[in-house]
Parts: sequence; structure tokens; C-alpha cells
Amino acid sequence: MADPLGEVLEGQRAADIQKAARALLKEPLLTVGGPYADEFRLVRRYEAELREWFDRNVGWSLRVDAEAARLRKNPGTLTDATHPAREPSRAALPFTRRRYVLLCLTLASLERGEAQVALGRLAEQVVLAAADPHLTDAGITFTLERRDERQDLAAVVRLLLRLGVLRRVAGDEETYVNGAGDVLYDVQRRVLAGLLATRRGPSMVTATGLDRLTELTAEAALDSDELRFRAIRWKLTRRLLDDPVLYYDELTDDELAYLTRQRGFITARITELTGLVSEVRAEGIAMVDPLDDLTDVRMPEQGTHGHITLLLAGHLAARDGCVGREELERTVRELALEYGGFWSKAAKEPGAEPELVEWAVERLVALGLVTRTAEGGVARPALARYAVGTPQVNEPRGRDRGRHQ
Repeated sequence: MADPLGEVLEGQRAADIQKAARALLKEPLLTVGGPYADEFRLVRRYEAELREWFDRNVGWSLRVDAEAARLRKNPGTLTDATHPAREPSRAALPFTRRRYVLLCLTLASLERGEAQVALGRLAEQVVLAAADPHLTDAGITFTLERRDERQDLAAVVRLLLRLGVLRRVAGDEETYVNGAGDVLYDVQRRVLAGLLATRRGPSMVTATGLDRLTELTAEAALDSDELRFRAIRWKLTRRLLDDPVLYYDELTDDELAYLTRQRGFITARITELTGLVSEVRAEGIAMVDPLDDLTDVRMPEQGTHGHITLLLAGHLAARDGCVGREELERTVRELALEYGGFWSKAAKEPGAEPELVEWAVERLVALGLVTRTAEGGVARPALARYAVGTPQVNEPRGRDRGRHQ
């Protein structure tokens, strides 16, 4: 006879593990006092189960202590630039090259600093670090005397605040940007120490330039069939967890053959841990989230930009081949005549079309729905779900007469 209480407890345990895993996938760095504090406690409770799953299925290590949980994720592909770091603000602007450099210099300064730091003092340390000949030879200089440079440093600090590396004690970043005051922070050193997600320490890497990044992320040498198959399984599972769509034409012959044989096993393991449901098509696989919160880019989104993106998606889905930017901008002008009453005033201004098209194409590329080209964009197979067909009216039959079809 089945034990009803045991079944309930086991179901609750599975739900808690799933909640913890989803939190780690959304925020690979969880802190005890952060926005996912409840999920952090679940990660600590089920640390062993989560560590075993991530290590076996994707090769990601999980480190958990009393203050933070860090899932060290390695992406399935290193060439995807569509999910940049973004400033934690309403604008959510993507990080520029200068902000990424400032982020690295800030982390290096914090690593060598004290348990508390003022933003002004941190800025001085960053300026000193930026004087390194390797940076100046690359044309990178910082004085932080200009407002735009101080804004960039403030954006970096806000990102570290959101990650839990810093805790604001007094002051506000905007006063520093305006040159009217300073800000004091506590440095969470254990969180800071866990931020780096590489298998090799930077000091062990001898390469320079972009080759240095390749060495930092390099996996162990594969000298047996078992290790090669494991590497393929890790890469496929990483991409199914991280990417909106995994297209078969992006895989090597060995990867496609392995996925064909092991698709059911791989997708079932992902569903068990995360609740994602596989949608298998002729062109590839998407892991669909019934809860619609395990993503950083949504489709569709509310607001003017979201509406325009959805309308352009329908336009692109109905076209074969590349659609040029001029055509997309012309389409936005035509759509404004029909839907402009629902849009913001700025979106209807003459000359707003290029910015609106760029925003929409950027989102569609990030979702794996469009491939960007020099001329414009080409629809990918998954975009077909947003195609708008000719409306059809079904005549009511029998006792269904009078019901909406």
C-alpha cells in the first residue's frame, strides 16, 4: 500500500529542489541577504543533490557556504554576444567595452582593499590601475573626471550591489556622479572571492589577447571516447539550459548524432530538475518554461518596444530570405499609422524608426528567432510561431452553433 504522507513529502522535496535549481540558473550567485534568500536556503539544504546533478550533467561546479551559493557556469558556446551585462536600472543599458574594463579593474581593486571602501577612494584605485602600460597601449584610459566616466563607474558599482559583492552603508551613487558627495560600502569578501567562474586561475594562463580568454575557459584534454561523449553531453545540456533554441544546423556531425541517440534522456533529466518542457521540431529543440520566468529576454513584452518587436516578428516570419533595415524601418512607419495610438509619443516621432528596429532585432537575435546580417535580418525556423496568417471564420455546426470557434 502506498504511503500518502511519504508521497506528499517526496513531492515537496522535488518541488523544493526544482525551485532551488531554477534560482541558480537565473542567478548563479545567490546570497543570504539577497532577493532570492528563500531559494538560497533551499540550495543550502539540497546542496549535495544539486552539486551532483550539475557536475554530472553539465560539468558546472557548485560552491555553497553560509553567505553565498555560486554556480560556476561555463556557456555552451563562447560566441554568443546577445546577453551582455546590464546596468541594474530602469533603462537596463548593456555594458560597453569601457564598462567591462572598469568592472575588471574595480574587482581587482576590491580584492586588494579593505573591508570597507568609499566610492571616491575606489575611483582613485581604479585610475591608478588603469595606468598599466598594457591598458594604455591598447588605448584604454580613465581619469573619472568626466561625468560620463563617473556614470560608468556608478553602473559597475550598482551591478556589484545587485550581485551582493557590495553593501551600501551610506550615500548614493548619483551624488558621486554629480560631484556632490561620496558613498560608503561594505565589501563582502567571501562573495567577491566566489565571483570568478573559471577552471583555471588567471595567474596560470600565459596567453595574451583573446587567446587568454580561450585558455581561461578551456576544458580538460579529451583522450578517450568516454570523455569525448561526456563533453558532448555537457555542451548539449548547457545549450538546452541556456539558449532559447538549439538548432540542429549549429551542431557538428558528432554532436548531432549523439543528440539523436540521447535526446530523450537529456531532455528528461532537464525536465526533472527544472520543470522545462522540451518542444522538438524538425529544425531543433526548445526547452519551454511553463512558468515563464526562467529567461532574461521575454517575447512578447509589454510596452511600445515589445509591441513593435512582436509586429516585426510577424513581418519577418512571413518573408523568405534577408529583410533589409530600410524595409523594416518602412514597416515601422506603416505600422505606426495603424497602431500608433497604442505607442508612446517618442516612438511616433519622425526618425525614431532606426532605434526601434535596432531594439527589436536585438531582442529577436537574443531569442534565437532571427540571424543578424549586414543588410538586416533573416528569420530562423522558431520565428514561424509568430507568423500571422489570414483570419479564418469557422461556421458553427450542430449543437456547437452559437459558440465562439
